[in-house]
Amino acid sequence: MSTMIFVNLPVSDLPRSRVFFEALGYSINEGFSDENAISVVISDTITAMLLTREFFAEFTSKSIIDATTSTEVQLALSAESRADVDSMFERAIASGATPSGEQDHGFMYSKSFDDLDGHHWDFVWMDPEAAAGGAPEMTVEEMRANTTHS
Repeated sequence: MSTMIFVNLPVSDLPRSRVFFEALGYSINEGFSDENAISVVISDTITAMLLTREFFAEFTSKSIIDATTSTEVQLALSAESRADVDSMFERAIASGATPSGEQDHGFMYSKSFDDLDGHHWDFVWMDPEAAAGGAPEMTVEEMRANTTHS
């Protein structure tokens, strides 16, 4: 059995978040969705559990950050091609996301956005040869030169 990942994220407006992720083409697992949570099926091994902030707080004794002012995690999803990166990114922006940068290193291409609650997402394409053999050597300066932040 493949290892699955369930990313749990606090959101401020559950119905609005549902519309956003459905607009990106993801389905909702209604069996694990209710007035407290929405189960967004990203792939057969990735699910994003969007929880109301109050419900999310029941699972931790820590403060819940405001993702619009602090970064708690960077979530990267693979894409089949550079064109797919562009297409998914445009759908996210059209659905209310905020662009937050892009990288083009030749062998790897990504575009980033913050979702409606400020959670940071990337759509990433990597050349299959580079993925199999490892990234070419690059200096930090070279990587920075190919990165833009919005």
